[in-house]
Amino acid sequence: MLALRNSPRGQCPPYPLLPASPRLPLPAFFYPTPHLPYPLTFPIPPPPHLPLLPHLPLSPSAPLASLTFLSPSMTSEIHLIQHPLIQHKLTLMRRRETGTAEFRALLKEISLLMGYEVTRDLPLRQESIETPLAKTVAPVLAAEKNMVIAAIMRAGQGILDGILELVPTARVGHIGLYRDPLTLAVIEYYFKLPEDVTDRDVIVVDPMLATGNTASAAVSRLKQLRPQSIRFLCLLAAAKGVAQFHDHHPDVPLYTAAIDEELDSHGYIRPGLGDAGDRLFGTR
Repeated sequence: MLALRNSPRGQCPPYPLLPASPRLPLPAFFYPTPHLPYPLTFPIPPPPHLPLLPHLPLSPSAPLASLTFLSPSMTSEIHLIQHPLIQHKLTLMRRRETGTAEFRALLKEISLLMGYEVTRDLPLRQESIETPLAKTVAPVLAAEKNMVIAAIMRAGQGILDGILELVPTARVGHIGLYRDPLTLAVIEYYFKLPEDVTDRDVIVVDPMLATGNTASAAVSRLKQLRPQSIRFLCLLAAAKGVAQFHDHHPDVPLYTAAIDEELDSHGYIRPGLGDAGDRLFGTR
């Protein structure tokens, strides 16, 4: 059951809120019809003081087809996570005045929320269990072994902490890579993952996807171990980095909360949020 905020007469009804009171009837356009999908979606104009934004899918994690640099073959593997809480917290992280402690806490919170989306399609199997009242069959994760969260050092540690709150039984791997400040080439200095990663699903995490070189190198290195599946999760991406990553790994789903347009001469995302590692650890 959905409920609507009270709105001034003559204005378009605002978005539905949950939970709702069962005593409030639904407006006619929320009821399913035989020939249309449920629920119906429609663009809602913002208040006059807000800029008009393009209407986005209501799915919290949907293939993004509205960016011109994405080819049709790319949109099925590029997922923009549009949850309002994630977008709000990302804006707080972007602010120059946000300090290290707050930045660290926000990254952990966002990572937990994004974790729900990146794990949304994990396969399930049915298992016989017994509740305090009866025997039944219920779904559990189908994978025989726990997944691996592979953090690209050092900033990936900030996302790792949030994901482990959601999946505390996950194994952890670390991939040490850095970009040469002059050539932007990727250099590996550390690589440690569980020995039996071949039998596991892997989520590679790094807050920033800028040029795409580091992420591509990490996934290429990981593919040598032949895991069951690979997903890549970042907080913020540049359009160039998304295209670069997909060119190298069109089979790997990429999840991000935002895609910014530009990279500067130093390979930083603009407007971005600065150096995620420095802001996370307070090193600058």
